[in-house]
Amino acid sequence: MVIFMKILLIIASVGLIAIVLLQKGKSAGLSGAISGGAEHLFGKQKARGMELFMSRLTMVLAAAFFILSIVVAYVVKA
Repeated sequence: MVIFMKILLIIASVGLIAIVLLQKGKSAGLSGAISGGAEHLFGKQKARGMELFMSRLTMVLAAAFFILSIVVAYVVKA
């Protein structure tokens, strides 16, 4: 059981690292360098398509990572 949970934790952590590295930066390009990303902060641009999917997947993987970390730490300690 502990080994299975550790394997799930490793998969979640590698997936989280990969999905974060695949995301596009918020201030990519010359417009972000000049304005400092203010149009993204105050603009009404919503994530659509692949960006929305990747942001939601990042949240799910981050939550899974935190929950699995706490559970594995509790199981190993006990």
